[in-house]
Amino acid sequence: MNFLRFRNQFFELACFTPDQVYAWQPDFDRNNFYRWLQKGLLVRLRKGLYAFPEYAKKPGYQWYFANRMYRPSYISLFSALALYGLIPESVVQILSVTSLKTAGFVNPLGEFYYKTVREDLMFGFEPKALPDGKYFQIARPEKALLDLLYLYPEYNSEEQMLQLRLDEDFLKQALDKRLLAEYASFFRSKTLQARILRLLKAYGV
Repeated sequence: MNFLRFRNQFFELACFTPDQVYAWQPDFDRNNFYRWLQKGLLVRLRKGLYAFPEYAKKPGYQWYFANRMYRPSYISLFSALALYGLIPESVVQILSVTSLKTAGFVNPLGEFYYKTVREDLMFGFEPKALPDGKYFQIARPEKALLDLLYLYPEYNSEEQMLQLRLDEDFLKQALDKRLLAEYASFFRSKTLQARILRLLKAYGV
C-alpha cells in the first residue's frame, strides 16, 4: 500500500480505526500500521485508534482526540476551567469526564485521563468548534466546577477553595448561578451543595 494514497484517503478524518481502513480496502495489510508507526508517519492514540502526527501542531486537536479516544466523554475539570480562563494555570494533562470506568492514555500527542461519574450526570456540556469545522464536547463552566467539587472532595473548606485561585471577575460576572443551582440538583448530594455554598462564600459571590 502506498502511504501517500492512504494519507489522502484518511487525513481529513484526523483519526481513524482499522475497521474504517478495512471498509475502504478489505485486503489492507495490517503490517502497514506497524511500519508507518515505526517511521513516524502515524501515531497510535490508543489500541485501535490512529492519527496523523501533523495534528499534534493543530490548535484544539488534543481536545478533539480526547473525546474520541474514550466515548462517551467530554472535557471538564481543570482542563475546562483553564480553557475558560477560570484558573490561572495551563493544564498539561487533558482531563475528561465519562460514564465508563476511570482510564488514562499516554501517547505522542499528550496525556489523557478520564474520571467517572454516574450516567445520569453526563450532561451540561456543549460542542466547541475548531477552525476547520470539527468540534469537541466541553463542560459548561458551571458543570466543570460541579464536576470538580464532586470528584475532588479534598476541596472542602473555604481555605482549600481559595487554593484553586478561581477568577473572581468570572465568578461574579459570567458564572450563571441559576444554572449552577439547577445542575447541582441533579447530583442529589447534600455534601456537594454544601461545598458549592462554601466556594461561593469564599470568593464573595
